Order: sequence, then C-alpha cells, then structure tokens
Amino acid sequence: MNGKVLTSRSSGIMLHPTSLPGPYGIGDLGPEARRFVDYLAGAGQTLWQVLPLGPTGFGDSPYQCFSALAGNPLLISLEDLAADPGPTLFSPDHVDFEHVIPWKTAVLEAAAKRFRTTASAGERQRFEEFCCENADWLDDYALFQSVKQLAPTLIWNQWDEDIRERDAQALKRTRTRLAAAIDTQRFLQYAFFSQWNALRSYCRERGVRIMGDLPIYVAHDSVDVWTSREYFQLDERGNPRVVAGVPPDYFSRTGQRWGNPLYDWAALGRNNYDWWLRRLRNALKLFDVVRLDHFRGFEAYWEIPADAPTAETGRWTKGPGRSLFQTLQKELGALPLVAENLGVITPEVENLRAEFGFPGMSILQFAFGADPQAPTFRPHNYTRDLVAYTGTHDCDTTVGWWTSSGHGESTRTEENIRRERDNARRYLNTDGRSIHWDFIRALLASVANTVMIPLQDVAGLGSEARMNQPATLSGNWRWRARPGTLTHESAASLRALSELYERNPQR
Repeated sequence: MNGKVLTSRSSGIMLHPTSLPGPYGIGDLGPEARRFVDYLAGAGQTLWQVLPLGPTGFGDSPYQCFSALAGNPLLISLEDLAADPGPTLFSPDHVDFEHVIPWKTAVLEAAAKRFRTTASAGERQRFEEFCCENADWLDDYALFQSVKQLAPTLIWNQWDEDIRERDAQALKRTRTRLAAAIDTQRFLQYAFFSQWNALRSYCRERGVRIMGDLPIYVAHDSVDVWTSREYFQLDERGNPRVVAGVPPDYFSRTGQRWGNPLYDWAALGRNNYDWWLRRLRNALKLFDVVRLDHFRGFEAYWEIPADAPTAETGRWTKGPGRSLFQTLQKELGALPLVAENLGVITPEVENLRAEFGFPGMSILQFAFGADPQAPTFRPHNYTRDLVAYTGTHDCDTTVGWWTSSGHGESTRTEENIRRERDNARRYLNTDGRSIHWDFIRALLASVANTVMIPLQDVAGLGSEARMNQPATLSGNWRWRARPGTLTHESAASLRALSELYERNPQR
C-alpha cells in the first residue's frame, strides 16, 4: 500500500459498485466501473471508497453478508464475462433486487455451465489454481451456498442436525450430492475476483487507490458463524444469546438493533485472534486502505438481549481493545486502517485510535446541530489525521439534508433542524442554492488530509438518492446513478477545487 494515501492531501468519491449505471439492473465491475475510474482521474481524485463487497443476504445489505471473505456474484460484469443476454427492462434509477437477483443468478449459472464445457485448458488451469489458493474459505463457502439454495429461507441452524453440526460424513455426502452446484459457486468466486483484480490494476494505472470497508460484525446466517460457532455468543442450537447494535442516537429514537451475533472475544483471544487475522489479511489483498466499521465496538460494544425488540435495552461491555490491534500489527505490520469513530465516543475509544495511529472520521452534516459533539465536526477544529466526509452512506444526501423536514427519521425536532440550517448558513456564508458545493469546498479547503464525497453530493441529488436509512429494514441500498451523472462540468469543478487546495499534487 502507498503510505501517502492517508498522510498526504488527497480526496476521492464514495460510490458502491451496485450504484453504477448499466443495462442489467445493478452496477457491476465492468465497463461502467472503468468509466467511473476515468472520471475520478479526470476530476483529480485519487481515492474510490466502496462498501463491503460480500454476497448480500438479509435486506440486501452489504453489512449482512453470507460470507466475510467471498465476493458478491451480483457485481460480476456480464459483458466482461462474455455472457451478455441482450436488452433488459430494468430501472436505471434503482436496483430492483426482487427481480434482479433471480434473473442475474440464472444468467451466471448458465455462464458457469458453459465454462465447464467450453473453457480452454489455460482457463481451466487458472480456475483450478484459484480454487486451490483459496480452499481455506472457498470450499466451506461453496458448500454453504449450495445447501442454502435447497431452502433459501432457512438459516443454517435450521438445517438438518448432521449438516448443522458439521458431521464429517454428512458433509462428505453433501459435497458429493451437490458437486455441480458447488462447482458453480467456485466459478462465480473465480469470476468475481478475476474481475476485481483487473479493476484494481486499472485503478492503479490511473493513480486511483481503493478504500474498502470491513464490517465489525458478520451476519448470523453466514458461513462464518456456521463454521466458527465457538467464536460467537450462541446457545446450544446456534441462536444468538445477545446481539449487536447501538443505543438511541442521531439516527433513531430507539437505537439500532442490528441483530448480528456478538463475538466471544475471550475465545478469539485464546487462538491469537487468528479468525480476525484472516479477515484483515484478506481485506488488505483487496484494498489499499480499509475503513474499519464501528471502531468504538472494539473498545466497548452495546450488548442487546437477543429477545429485546429494540436497542433501547442493552449495556456497554468491554471489547478486546489494544490486545487485538497489537496482535494484528505484530502479524501484519503497519495497518492502513481508518477508524469509523462515530456515535457515542469516549476518551477510551479515542485513546485506542490514537495509540495505533488510525485516522478518524468527521461528517460535516453533523457539525451544525445541538449535539455536544457537533463542534468537533466543524472544519476549523479538524486535525490532519482525519478523513472528512460531507455525509456517509447512512446519511441523507447533502441536498436532502438541507431541504427535507427530517421528520421521523432521527431524534431532531423541527426547531433543531431550523437552528441547524441557520448555523450552517452562517458558518458556510451560503444562501443554500449550491449547498452541496459549499460542503465540498469547505472540506477540500480544510486541513484534513483526506476528504471523501459521496457521488450523490457531487451530482447535487436529493433524498431520492439516499443509499441507506439506519434502523429501517427495507428499501435501502437501491440507489443507482443514471447514465449522464458523471458530467464533464462536475469533473472540471472537482479538479479545479482539488488543485486550488493542493489535493492532487502528483498530477
């Protein structure tokens, strides 16, 4: 990794690949991704931030994946796979997961079948090499997904007992019975990582680095929990005893009950955190720098009884703290991590972040409200070791934040919102007509080494382009950029500001 990614002045755009335009209902790693990289380079941007890339499960959320190590087959480019099915009628505005998933899955399965019968000897050898190199996670993942296909609505701990409990003979019989489906799952991972590695090379050639995202937790319905039950707080049937979330906050009056099983950190520590080492080592193969989600949970996490309906009932419980990061650093060397230090942040959390030199995050949308932490989000209080955002995937777009009532989505009252906008108007010396560019300019001019801007804010889009609304269970992760969103005008404006504030000195 190039160390200058975090220590020199730079900026970039946050855009998950599913949000790219394209003809097949969902963004992917193909031609439009390369076009976006060209846009970044032309706009003087040197970073591209993505959300987690795993195969999505509950709610289509990239933070609820079937595997912490596998890639999402829905991101495979059909064009680059030479599996173009012809014209489709999918919406260009959003991902219609209910229809896209079965349609694209069928196309990809046909491509896998075609590969089995027509692949050249060289292609087959590369595939076999990939399977061998990744067998430590790929074999279990392919089996997990193949079993799930038989009963997609069942969580792994609802499977037949011998499979649920991973009886060796039962697993062997199942691998034989589902051999064709398992081979398909392996092929899809081979295709995903082949395309991802090609895209990364394309980025490097154009001076663009990729910031990935490592969720702190994994989904209950995942191969990770199925194969490593000893590292999670589960009962004898594999159900969570306690689950993850956060207490009431800016986003929700009742908190956020994520539902992920919580770790047994003592068990992880006894095994030298090998499970976490594997996760982070894998992430560092994929990305130049990694955003570590919910960093405060490593110092102390919100523990919610599994039968509690909301996150209001819970308690703070100590996490592994410096023990984990000392081990990771010892095994992996310098860690190119960004700590997502948002929420209820204590001096202990900030001390942990500072000890290991991880840059924190600041969100400009949080800078003007009544929260006691608001002043820390104002650019005049920034430090250099910071990644500053106009907003994140969990926020409304900046135009939406400025124009919507905000009623019902957070703890803010109408009076809070009015005062918040008055504060922003004075602070930015703006009439609000180009509020997104006012936000962008304020961050690019700041001392923060790194600035990240959601594409929605570059394009000046409203609440209709919001990616996720925390504490809601449906309708998220669907936004897509329309063809034409990446304009020469916005690229020129970004480049001019980046040059003015010396954020692309190598160009």
